[in-house]
Amino acid sequence: MTAKAKDKYTPRLQRQYEDVILPELMKKFGYKNRLQAARLDKIVINMGVGEAVNDSKKTKNAADQLTLIAGQKPVITQSRKAIASFKLRGGLGIGTKVTLRREKMYEFLDRLINIAMPRVRDFRGISAKSFDGKGNYAMGLKEQIVFPEIDYDKIDEIRGMDIVICTTADTDDEALALLRAFNMPFQIKEG
Repeated sequence: MTAKAKDKYTPRLQRQYEDVILPELMKKFGYKNRLQAARLDKIVINMGVGEAVNDSKKTKNAADQLTLIAGQKPVITQSRKAIASFKLRGGLGIGTKVTLRREKMYEFLDRLINIAMPRVRDFRGISAKSFDGKGNYAMGLKEQIVFPEIDYDKIDEIRGMDIVICTTADTDDEALALLRAFNMPFQIKEG
């Protein structure tokens, strides 16, 4: 790492990955090269707004809330075709999504693990079975109000969101080891 890169602000989890997690993964999986070890690639946050069929302002409100949560402006996703039974027109904004990379990705993951998840009601950990077979992990939150950036008094509606953590891991075991090293609160198997 160059001196110029060290002068720039580095998120806490990124420093932890480079200093602690990477050597542990190399030792555990027997890698000879740093680039073989799994690392975070991106985090995609998606918030569906089905009720936008009746009120287009709902999509804008969801986009504003996702901007606060992610720290980056989201893209409004549009319907591809019209479905009369759902009162859906083609090209209608029905959701928002944002893709986080580099520093913003590490900052979001840090807030998700240490602030948002502990605020979830009756939280007992997340399932370790939500991997896709290629090292990516998907999870959902039922309420956006678990993030401290969201002011409960200013929201129009409680919305859930999908969070996909994409890694460079080849297998689910490598990705699980990577996320566990970041202190992701997976459920502990009993028995």
